[in-house]
Amino acid sequence: MLKNLFRATVFAASIMSVGGVYFAAPAYAEMVFNRGNSADPESLDPHKTSTVYEANILRDLFEGLIMQDAQANVIPGAAESWTVSDDGTVYTFKLRADGKWSDGSPVTADDFVYSFRRLLDPATGAEYASMLYVVKNGEEVNTGKMKPEELAVKAVDPATFEVTLKSPTPYFLEMLTHQSTYPVNKASIEKLGDDWIKAGNLISNGAFTLKEFIPNDHITVVKSPSFHDAANVKLDSVRYFPTEDRSTAIKRFEAGEIDFNDDIPTEQMADLKAKFGDQLKIGPYLGTYYYAIKVDKAPWDNVELRNAVSMAIDRDFLAEKVWQNSMLPGYSMVPPGIEGYTPAMAKFADMSQIDREDEAKKILEKLGYGPDKPLKMEIRYNTSENHKNTAVAIQEQLKPLGIEVTMLNTDTKTHYGHLEQKGDFDVARAGWIADYKDPESFLGISRKASGNNYSNFNNPQFEEAMDKAAAAGGKPEERMKELEAAERVLIDEVGQIPLLYYSYKNLVSPKLVGYEPNVMDIHPSRFISKTE
Repeated sequence: MLKNLFRATVFAASIMSVGGVYFAAPAYAEMVFNRGNSADPESLDPHKTSTVYEANILRDLFEGLIMQDAQANVIPGAAESWTVSDDGTVYTFKLRADGKWSDGSPVTADDFVYSFRRLLDPATGAEYASMLYVVKNGEEVNTGKMKPEELAVKAVDPATFEVTLKSPTPYFLEMLTHQSTYPVNKASIEKLGDDWIKAGNLISNGAFTLKEFIPNDHITVVKSPSFHDAANVKLDSVRYFPTEDRSTAIKRFEAGEIDFNDDIPTEQMADLKAKFGDQLKIGPYLGTYYYAIKVDKAPWDNVELRNAVSMAIDRDFLAEKVWQNSMLPGYSMVPPGIEGYTPAMAKFADMSQIDREDEAKKILEKLGYGPDKPLKMEIRYNTSENHKNTAVAIQEQLKPLGIEVTMLNTDTKTHYGHLEQKGDFDVARAGWIADYKDPESFLGISRKASGNNYSNFNNPQFEEAMDKAAAAGGKPEERMKELEAAERVLIDEVGQIPLLYYSYKNLVSPKLVGYEPNVMDIHPSRFISKTE
């Protein structure tokens, strides 16, 4: 009864007595966080997602063994503690006694055994299955050479989950903060099949539960009373609004309809700085904006051709004019800023833009392309003024070289769905935000087995260097050298075309409390509150 009383709507009134005199008191007002999110999720199944837009929501709904706090630091999640064997290969996680699913049932070690196996099971079709290749037999399970039951994970007892890695992996704990490693509810999946992720069905173990999902309109999650730290979760609900149209998002923010948005139209940067002042938060973000290029399809299977296109793109112009200095020119897949690692830059990075264009023109002429025989190239991009303006600028930059660029725009869900399903394209806009603070996060997406290898890059030298890096997990310096060697191959072979290094550009209402800028741009709703 008391709980229901305190959950009364803002329009209701409660009665209180002071000295025998009764007064009408304002009822409890729900604390609602209206959160702009760049796109609708393709799925809310943690094992079938691949984008930041999905991660933002799943971070609220689910809790992995390890999580991140408001500063993106690693903190205990479903596991309250863990130990690591002397050789760095065996991790033993002690689950918290008060960990519960939203239906009140306990979260157990068997849940994680089931979830890890499901992620790697080929039948699941997980884009991020390669995330757990560091687990012994992980790759073999995912490629069908072994059964899921042979994965090196086990429930020692209901509260103890053990994972054996094939070699020491320094970033393993931070990797476990990624949504692909979150637990899913076996009973719900077996009972409901694909419908288990629908509102009213979804059983999760995070700070919030799914109330409604109206595609292209909003998603509402509400505070979970079963969550072990519910007492410290201030928000009653979070509404996620897809904000692919950044200009409309600005108007909604200005009107107070949304409290936060994770992107802005950069052509309006100066005006937005003047209008919103310190409500506009800009800072370094560990991510790379790049173009995937179909390396297994003529004429893009020619490395000279790919290099000429990459060389001709004026990254300084993109950073300064298109992105209004909210991005930095990018010449490597791994952005600067990771301790102990030196990114492998494109060999033309220090050339003047004029010299680059001259060299690119010579290569194209040698290959038979020019004004009389133009190279035709289609750029696919997902809906955003910023992505469109980037593609338009590149179109203009390549035109003098005899390259005819056309553009194809689709919504974000369709765009990434096409790439993930290995659909046909020439060049496609993509971005990669670090899943963990390690070069492997950026290089692993170009491995032949990765579901995020949109370019279909497949190079034995690259694979060998990545394998050597994995084997050197216990030797940090050697490992970083092998990763640098791998990136050198990737950049020289133009497996991807890096263009820019990200910065975050968030609009944050002064009503929000608990927003903490960080290089991962992670802002779990459980740490946020709101004032009126």
